[in-house]
Amino acid sequence: MKQTLILASSSEFRRQLLQKLLIPFNSISPKIDETPLADEKPHETALRLAQEKAKKIGGEYPHALVIGCDQVATLDGEQLGKPLNHQNATKQLQLMNGREVKFHSALCLFNAATGNMQAEVVPYLVRFRKLTDEQIESYLNKEQPYQCAGSAKSEGLGVALIERMIGEDPNALIGLPLIKLVSMLQNEGVNVI
Repeated sequence: MKQTLILASSSEFRRQLLQKLLIPFNSISPKIDETPLADEKPHETALRLAQEKAKKIGGEYPHALVIGCDQVATLDGEQLGKPLNHQNATKQLQLMNGREVKFHSALCLFNAATGNMQAEVVPYLVRFRKLTDEQIESYLNKEQPYQCAGSAKSEGLGVALIERMIGEDPNALIGLPLIKLVSMLQNEGVNVI
């Protein structure tokens, strides 16, 4: 029996990334509590949440291969959550102004049929441009990235906020490290090409 591939995410950007691999999949939102645990390091939060998302959907679809992912942004080691509103997004972008932010993009591939789980965090560094308050306000009014860690969508207009990016996989910044995913899928017998 061929396994169903499920992306445990409601993100349209992650869906668009996964479509690049030209393999059939379904998307299902896992709806879990994403609150960091006390004393949890940012990469640990991202990894735990990616695994929880994959396991939750895997529990509902016991014959599926489930992709879980999560991303935590940090500035000076402190987590930057999703801003959720304009005021918080303004504060985040002012804090990140001209500075380097590290994105911890966690990826998990869970084989619900066998219980095999592969999981890894793929880091990505972003240096933000020096921006005026007017530029920050203009960006937020145009894109409204209130559900994005770090208040910026690099796959959209947010790229104008960025001075430099450093990492192994540019897809990791959007939240789904495809290079690592291809290897994980191959380990489960799914060949993309």
